[in-house]
Amino acid sequence: MNMMKSPTSISDLVAAVGNGLTPTDERIAQQVLAEPTLIAFGTVSDLAGLVGTSRPSIVRFANKLGFSGYTQLQRHMRSNLSHRLARPSERIRHDEETPLGARAAIDRAISSVFDALEGDRLKVLAKPLVRARNVWILSGETSQAGAHALHSGLSMVRPGVRSLEEHSFGTDLSDAGPHDAAVVFDFFRYRRQVTTATRVFADAGVTIVAITDSPLSPLVELADTWCEIEVPAVGPFDSSVPAVSMAELLVSQIAKDLHDEATTRIDRIETLWGQTEAFL
Repeated sequence: MNMMKSPTSISDLVAAVGNGLTPTDERIAQQVLAEPTLIAFGTVSDLAGLVGTSRPSIVRFANKLGFSGYTQLQRHMRSNLSHRLARPSERIRHDEETPLGARAAIDRAISSVFDALEGDRLKVLAKPLVRARNVWILSGETSQAGAHALHSGLSMVRPGVRSLEEHSFGTDLSDAGPHDAAVVFDFFRYRRQVTTATRVFADAGVTIVAITDSPLSPLVELADTWCEIEVPAVGPFDSSVPAVSMAELLVSQIAKDLHDEATTRIDRIETLWGQTEAFL
């Protein structure tokens, strides 16, 4: 997948499958294109009612556009709306958000994290990180808080956790190999160097776990496993809350999976902190 300057629009997705749309699909498409804000924040029942069709028809329409269901289509619509004001300077000019609005956006984002981890999805994401020789952590600018939380917590429960920094890409990437895993965080606007480094990891046989915000993210085709979370703007900048939440849940699952090894390591670290008088 090529690096994108902007997310693929719904109109482009509809046009790409135009010949395969039924009359019902066409009515749904017209409503989606006419009322993007309503679709972004309404329910599948709301859309079905507006179009005069069934909920399964809405889900099938979303599938035809390449989404796993209505929820993923809805997130993509929200993403497109927020990306219209992607630059912080533009967000400042247009920011009329209240604390209650920010709270609602963050609540939705946290919900998206738990939605992404339904069933055994958290275990699937954590599995490559449990027994890997090294776990590499790579992040774009707006997701660094999540990467830092993951590095801090994961280093406490297992050895060999390494952050990949741009200034040492060449040296560090040369150390990566097939017995390693990498967790990559990146959200729109996707960083070129993050995608480039992820591709190097993939070519080296590293197992890639991607945390991103869209099935159209350039990380998706490079990842062995990935999940989509919602990243809202709070003021001029993207919120760090969903990425940090995902990192904390990953650490919790990996600690549970390692259990005795994690417990022994944490006890050893605590002892060393006491010996070196780390805390007042």
